[in-house]
Amino acid sequence: MDNFKNKLPDYEELFESIKDEKKLGFRIICSIFNQNKKDFILSIILHFAKNIAVWVIPIVLAGAINIATDKISGKPSDVIDIWRWALLGLIVLVLNLPFNAMFVHYSSRALRNIGAGMRNSLIKKLQHLSITYHKEMESGKLQSKFLRDVESIEFLNRQIIMSMVPCIITAVVSFVIVIFKNPFMALLFLMIVPINVCVMRFFRKKIIKINREFRHQVENVSSQVSDMIEMIPVTKAHGLEEEEIHKLSGSLLNLKNTGLSLDKVSGYFTSINWILNNIFINLFVIVAAVLAFNGHIRVGDIAMYQIYFNLVLHNINAIITLYQEISRGMESLKSVTEVMASDDIEDNRNKLKVKEVTGKVRFNNVTFAYSGTEKPAVKNLSFEINKGECMAFVGASGCGKTTVMNMIIGFLKPVEGNIQIDDRDINSINLESYRKHIAVVPQNSILFTGTIRENILYGMKDVSEKDFQKVLEKANIIEFLDKLPNGIDTSIGEHGGKLSGGQKQRICIARALIRDPKIIILDEATSALDNISEYQVQKAMNSLIKDRTTFIVAHRLSTIRNANRIIVMKNGEMVETGTYQELMDKEGEFYKLKNLSQYNMESEQLYDL
Repeated sequence: MDNFKNKLPDYEELFESIKDEKKLGFRIICSIFNQNKKDFILSIILHFAKNIAVWVIPIVLAGAINIATDKISGKPSDVIDIWRWALLGLIVLVLNLPFNAMFVHYSSRALRNIGAGMRNSLIKKLQHLSITYHKEMESGKLQSKFLRDVESIEFLNRQIIMSMVPCIITAVVSFVIVIFKNPFMALLFLMIVPINVCVMRFFRKKIIKINREFRHQVENVSSQVSDMIEMIPVTKAHGLEEEEIHKLSGSLLNLKNTGLSLDKVSGYFTSINWILNNIFINLFVIVAAVLAFNGHIRVGDIAMYQIYFNLVLHNINAIITLYQEISRGMESLKSVTEVMASDDIEDNRNKLKVKEVTGKVRFNNVTFAYSGTEKPAVKNLSFEINKGECMAFVGASGCGKTTVMNMIIGFLKPVEGNIQIDDRDINSINLESYRKHIAVVPQNSILFTGTIRENILYGMKDVSEKDFQKVLEKANIIEFLDKLPNGIDTSIGEHGGKLSGGQKQRICIARALIRDPKIIILDEATSALDNISEYQVQKAMNSLIKDRTTFIVAHRLSTIRNANRIIVMKNGEMVETGTYQELMDKEGEFYKLKNLSQYNMESEQLYDL
């Protein structure tokens, strides 16, 4: 395979380098084409070659007609000259076939390369963007950008290479031929340009405005549909189908009305162009006929100039008509640039890649606040945990526990203080290499459509079957495999919908175990489970955390009895710390939380009865 097939272009740095919005679309398109300039230049040359017939045929027709009129008027002429003109016309027509095949080959190769590169760059950017960006950006909008907007950009590039550039070339070459033939006729050709440009400018702002509004509405509808699909179990459970239909129908109605407005503007634009062009065509024929009548041009030249005039007029009109599609494509380009030019990225370039992690973690007066909020989510937090120790974080919802976990992972960066991993500032290390040594088991199991085996081995290669079976045993997965139709190779459905909560959580634990991590983060991993499922998952967790540095966010406080240390959080601050027994003896915040937790557990058991 050649390099084209093996390597996709990367436009990530190109998008990041362009900050001037007014020149954004034009500069990006030019830069993208510049990266494919070899195929692009060959396409232009081949377009010239394949279009020779377009420019020669009018001369052939004029020559043949002039020979015929010479015969009628008694001037010396020979029919063999007509056949010579016909042979020339046939030759240039046949040449179109090989040149057109090569034109399609090189232009299509450039277009496919650009489209694949655009998607490749967008995927890379989405992976590099921070977790905060992904939490703030709705997934439905990102899907719309990746699917609809990239498709529109591909169509824009196709229109430029396959339509716009050829139209410009055809119109310019036709006009140049007429200049050499008859400068006066060329002046008549020039009349059509300013009038068409004025029409385009008149509709320009309106088309851009409606295209932008239409694009935003498409993104919103895409986001709403994504949310609707996720919410279907809740919607049906509460009998809210009609409310959801009504809510989405309103958005679809707005989208329809905006689309109608866009179609109306486009319709007026096209109609006015058509009327003006036909006026020009009829006017030109009359002027050419008068010139021939007075002997300034020959009769055959009327047909030649008429064909050239139609070529110029048709291609200028096509360029103006393409403006609507180009405007839509440029709006999609701007939409994709909102993602591609975002500087909310996790930049690991030139940072230390860690090959080993022992598991020592230290927080030094760490404070963190989310953007747009004045109150810190975590304030002046300091602690140290050594290799193989277990530390638990407890507290009411919103006290900062999960924020601390996200900072340990490296998803969030402190606004004050610093975090050290093995005595290295976390900001100085390559987070991608660091995360290969950690594992996270979240409250809500994150699984993809596939088999149990595929979900456990996600991202792992060369795992022996022996090691794999050990992990299944430690994660207590063997216990439920016999109940599944295809055992470990059973398809679990979207988000693991065919499994119970406990089964899904044990798969997540197995996914963590197979990586042999040095740091484990358990973020309320059992809070959503019933007592039986919690028992099974707790057994799996005990295998997971053995001899590993472990951070636990606990909902049920009885599960952290054996933690080396417990930190009690309140309003983002550490208010108590100690072992389970030390905190119970103190009868402070932890004691109150434990009693409240015990009351809630007894209430749940009574409810179950």
